[in-house]
Formats: sequence, structure tokens, C-alpha cells
Amino acid sequence: MTDTSSAQADADPLDGIAQTLDHASFAAIAGVTGGLSPFTVAQAMSDWALHLAASPGRRLELLAKGMRKSLRLIDYVAHGADGEHPAIEPLPQDRRFDDSAWKMPPYNLIAQSFLMTQQWWHAATTGISGVGARHEAVTSFTLRQILDMFAPSNFIPTNPVLQRRIVDTGGMCLVEGARLLMADIEALARGTAGSGDQPFQIGRDIAATKGKVIYRNRLMELIQYEPTTAKVRPEPVLIVPAWIMKYYILDLSAHNSLIGWLVGQGYTVFAMSWHNPVSADRDLDMEDYRLLGPMAALDAITAITGAPKIHALGYCLGGTLLAIAAAAMARDGDERLAGMTLLAAQTEFSEPGELGLFIDEAQLNLLDSMMWERGYLDSGQMGGAFQMLRSNDLVWSRILNEYLMGERPIANDLMVWNADGTRMPFAMHSEYLHKLFLKNDLAEGRFVAGGMPVSLSALKTPMFVVGTQTDHVAPWRSVHKIHMLTDAEICFTLTNGGHNAGIVSEPGHKNRHYQLLTRPACGPAMAPDLWLAQAPDHPGSWWEAWGEWLSARSGKAGPPPPMGAPDKGYAPLADAPGSYILEK
Repeated sequence: MTDTSSAQADADPLDGIAQTLDHASFAAIAGVTGGLSPFTVAQAMSDWALHLAASPGRRLELLAKGMRKSLRLIDYVAHGADGEHPAIEPLPQDRRFDDSAWKMPPYNLIAQSFLMTQQWWHAATTGISGVGARHEAVTSFTLRQILDMFAPSNFIPTNPVLQRRIVDTGGMCLVEGARLLMADIEALARGTAGSGDQPFQIGRDIAATKGKVIYRNRLMELIQYEPTTAKVRPEPVLIVPAWIMKYYILDLSAHNSLIGWLVGQGYTVFAMSWHNPVSADRDLDMEDYRLLGPMAALDAITAITGAPKIHALGYCLGGTLLAIAAAAMARDGDERLAGMTLLAAQTEFSEPGELGLFIDEAQLNLLDSMMWERGYLDSGQMGGAFQMLRSNDLVWSRILNEYLMGERPIANDLMVWNADGTRMPFAMHSEYLHKLFLKNDLAEGRFVAGGMPVSLSALKTPMFVVGTQTDHVAPWRSVHKIHMLTDAEICFTLTNGGHNAGIVSEPGHKNRHYQLLTRPACGPAMAPDLWLAQAPDHPGSWWEAWGEWLSARSGKAGPPPPMGAPDKGYAPLADAPGSYILEK
């Protein structure tokens, strides 16, 4: 009997049924918890609670700390609860108590009590002997989320700013807030949340840079943009966006479109627009994304332009995919890349920030079951995880401003883009989370592309790498770790702003600045904090620094290439932005 027939003979007929039942059970749990694994939280909380219970010295310290804070608060009250001289200051990013109304009694005492409680719980959930670092971080994060739910700013009786708004509007703000809430519930039930009337229309106001779709496969459309200069550089630029969101984050309004700006600098620009997966695409994996994505795009660009060298840019997950593709190209002797730009893209995942707190076997088992049921991960489920990382700004402040104060913010192009999410197929996202986030296979040389492992150490092409200071998705110190993985020349830039707003940083944007320092090829790798101390600060947009970097690595400008190449199978198929961008 062959090995295959032996395996078939030994197979339990209940295996398939058991797997289906398990997936259904975990999917049901995920539906109740919003995709967050209760097992991960329970393990972390029990580790913390048991070790704290076994630490009488630490409990004594916390008791003393609580008494000192109480006395400090009593002293604050005894001295008139002066709002100008608080007992404790909120963290720099905490704007909940900025209004002068919070300096008046009794609200100053309420706010001060909350901030001290918050500080005490941080001390109580950190520094407990024996608690694993990961469990400590999960516990501290979870308790912070719970405290944020009960912040005095969230409730009418304890929020003086909200009370003032109610008085000023005669209570109509609550009526309007209820109307907005019902409208959002109705839109969510219809599955049309975020797709109502918008002042920005795709192809007219946003994603409006002129061009043609010159190639399409089952996973992406390739757009070639029309030149706006008489001459262009001989090296075209390929843009590989993240597939979790649509590509036009880089082609917003005319004034802040990176694509439009790049075309205006005299480059032939190509951008990929990803297909929005459905259940039938459940088996698309990372290799499909590599081959049908950047590799197919590079072949098309080579055929159309005849250029031997191509600049490539990858944003977020697109940057990770581009790094994998570039490493495979270097391994296979493909030398088409003239330079590589990575925007807020991680290649080393050992410290991915708070988003990685819940990436463990229990959490991924729950996510796999969610995706197994539908064949994809819905954008709303991933968006919920991102909102949780900044619950003050993205959850509670929205509830306060919209549903209690009755003030819907005026939509801008970035908000419209942010509401226009995409799905991720089961196979790809499971592989991405397990092999990159959980096992760090790419950084450690185990990730397979084209049937063989790839190593980022093979990369020799110069790189321009951008991190953003307040990035909760791809923390800049994690992005910076590319220095440890390759000897290539790296021009690392750190710009102010977050994962999206830091990248959409057009020239002329107020209050923009960045730090920049180049590590030469084969130079020593510099630790992030040392880099931060040594990199000079520059006012303005990092786009201009990137433009200079591209120019220094590009040839003399000449006539632009044709739009597409019908004789080579790349005929223009439609006007930009194409059809994939419109898929819901």
C-alpha cells in the first residue's frame, strides 16, 4: 500500500465534520467579540492577576501609591482646586480635557480623579514580577480600553462641554445626534455604511489624475498616467499600494495627490489598483499577489516603455509585498529595479506595536475561522482593530461629537478614502498573519516565493524608506529595522503625522517637517534612537526630498513612451481610475 493510500485509510471520517464544527464555533465566538480572542485576553489577565496575588510587596507598593494619590488629590482640593495648577497633567496626546470648562469645579476634580485612577492602573498592570512581557502589554492595553469607556468626557452629567452644548442648542443637539445614530444603524444594516452622498466622487474629485488602464488580470488593474511634461525621465515609476484599502490614498484631490505630483515632476507613473476579493477568491495567497501584482506590472511596464530600469514604490502591505518581490528578483538575477521606496512598510515583525499584541495562535485561530466562513476578511473587521488602537480619537470622541453633540464632521477626501475599504482573501491574509506577523519568516529568511526562500540580504538596490512619527499600524521603529536586514544604501526619513496623514504630506502643507539620514551601502546599522538623535530635522514635505533622491538616480529626460502597447498585448482598456476601484 502506498503512503497516500495509507494516509487515506488512516483518515478519520469525522475529520471534515469536526473541522467544520470547530470553525463554526470559533466564528460564532468571533461574531460576539468583534474578532477579538477572549482566550488571549483571559490568558494575559490570569497571568497578571495570579502573579500580583503572589506578590505581597508589590501590592503594598500599589496600596501606598494609591494613598499618595488620594492625599495629593485632597491637597489639590484644599488649595482651592486651582485649574491652572493641576495635580496631574494628561498625556500629550490626550485632548479630552483641553476645554477651559474642565478647569472649573467640580469638573476639574472629576477630571483629575480620572487621570490619577488611570495612572494608578497603569502602575498596577506593569512591572509585576513573573508576568510575561506580552501578557503585561495585553493586560495594560485591555485595562486602558475599559477605563476609556468610563472617562467622564463620555457622559452628560460629568462633561461640562457637552452640558454647555445642550444648553446652547436647547437640547436639539441630542435630537440631531439621535437622528445621526439611527441613520448610521440603518446604513450598517443595509451594508451601505460610508457610501452615502459624498462631496467627493471617484474619478471626478478624487482618483482623478488622467490615465488609462492598460492591463487587467483577476487581481489588479494597471493604470498608466498621462504625461504632463514635454519630457520624462527614462525610468518609469511603479506604485504598489496596500490591498487592505484602495490605491487612491496616493491620488486624492488635485492638491495632495502624490501620483499627480510625481507625474508633474516628469516621470512616467504606473499604479496598481487591486480587485476587491469575494468568496470565490478565498484561495488567492501571497504568491498570487506577488505574481499577479508587482511581477505582472513590471512585465507590462517593461513591454510598454522598453526601460531596462524601473523605480518601484510600495505603501504599507504593498511595501512588504514589494520587498518580497524585490528579494526574489535579486535571488533570480532580475536587475530591473533602479530604486525601491517603502512607505510605512514593515519587513521585520518582531515589534509591530500595539497591533501585534493580539497576534498569537489563539487570535489567529479565531480570525481564520471568521475568514473560513466567508472566504475573506471584511474591511470593517480590520477597521475595528485599527480603531481600537486609538479608541479615544476614533471611537469615543466620535460617539461624543456625533451622537451627543450632534455634530457630523465635514467630509474631506481622506475621510472618504478611509471609509472605502476592501476585503482580504482567506488564504492570503492567513498566510500573511501566520508567516510574517507571528513567525517573522521574511526577516529570518524562511519566507518562500517562487518555490524557494527569499532573503532580504540579497537586496542591493538603493532604498528610500519613510516612517511616520505617530504610526499605530507600522511603528517607525519597526519600519527602521530594514537597516538590520540588508547592506543596501538606505535613505531613511521620519515625518510627522500618522500612517496615512504622514504620507499625504504635499509641499505647502502647514506644520510639516521630517528628519532624514542616509546609511551608505555596507555601512553600519544604526539603532533607531541613535538615528533619531543624529538625523537632522528639515521643514516642509518629505515628497521634495524623495523627488531629489529619485532625480539623482534617474537618467536624462526624453520623449514620453506611448500609452500602452496594443501590439504587445497592453492596449488601453478604460480611462483611469478603472473598474476595480468601484467594486464594493
